[in-house]
Amino acid sequence: MHVSDERFEEIINLTMDELPQKYIAGLDNVAITYEDEPSPGQREKLKLRCDSLLFGLYEGVPRTSRGGINNLVLPDKITLFKKPILHVSADEVQLKSNVKHTLWHEIAHYYGLDHEHIHAIEKRWRK
Repeated sequence: MHVSDERFEEIINLTMDELPQKYIAGLDNVAITYEDEPSPGQREKLKLRCDSLLFGLYEGVPRTSRGGINNLVLPDKITLFKKPILHVSADEVQLKSNVKHTLWHEIAHYYGLDHEHIHAIEKRWRK
């Protein structure tokens, strides 16, 4: 499947509108971007094998771990990785679903949620 960079960015923006707005409104000093794939440095830092797919990455200090001085830090960064997400997406409907899931997952890390809490919230959404 091929999707232009412009369309992929549009899908990210549409997905932001579909996520619970209380989480979106609370994002402060966070850059949301995309790259084709993780950089060699990111792969090394995460100890990813060459055959590992990474769909997204949150880089920053979770809100639950911050001290009182937030205005002196660089923006946190959420990166979605286009090629791995496309690799597991059969069509645009599945692509949107995969982007939404990945974006939510990385935003949840910004809020300090671990994987157990992320999955519990996702289960409530499905009901």
